[in-house]
Amino acid sequence: MILAANFKMNHTRASTREYLEKLEEHESGGVELYVFPPATALQAHSGKVRVGAQNAYAAVHGSFTGEIGLQQLQEFGINTLILGHSERRHIFGESQELIAKKFAFYKEQGFRIFYCVGETSKERDKGSEAIHRAIEAQLVGVDLEYEKLIVAYEPVWAIGTGKSATPEDITEVLAFLRSKTSAPLLYGGSVKPANIQEILHIEQCDGALIGTASWDITTMQEMIDLAKEI
Repeated sequence: MILAANFKMNHTRASTREYLEKLEEHESGGVELYVFPPATALQAHSGKVRVGAQNAYAAVHGSFTGEIGLQQLQEFGINTLILGHSERRHIFGESQELIAKKFAFYKEQGFRIFYCVGETSKERDKGSEAIHRAIEAQLVGVDLEYEKLIVAYEPVWAIGTGKSATPEDITEVLAFLRSKTSAPLLYGGSVKPANIQEILHIEQCDGALIGTASWDITTMQEMIDLAKEI
């Protein structure tokens, strides 16, 4: 079981350090834990919790204003990365070509990659075939058998909205993804204590990539305890 906390543009270096210390103290059972702070809060960390980056450019270093690359991640011993998140696609305009380029670069570096896919509300309204086409397009150029790949299904319309996909919705998409890859499959999209157990009970669901509800350490610890019961 995997639980990953995506801080997005929240927390500072100091508050991230405090969060990690409290998470290390908490009994996690067999749950694998990941924390993705903002770039300014990245830091070296040893323990059961793995720290990853929310984004990185496909270069060791260079003239890429506002980006971070392999050299900056290596300084902190970071080898875990989120790629393809819908906020990178839809807010910052990352193309599939760019995302695939990043994937290939960090695959070569042996990174553990959390790769995100998901449909918009318009695509969902058109039915299963449209959803599958949308997700297929987000898999182009990605090695789905990469041994350090983790795929996160995050419907765009459910991220940060308080609306979670139904178990039936999640089951259908995870089954589709399972036909494409043997990688662990996560769900993300308004995961919280009230629904995490129902989500984790879904067939093919190996964990959750959690946004808003993970930012508070007490809530995250509660979700870990609920996951341990599965």
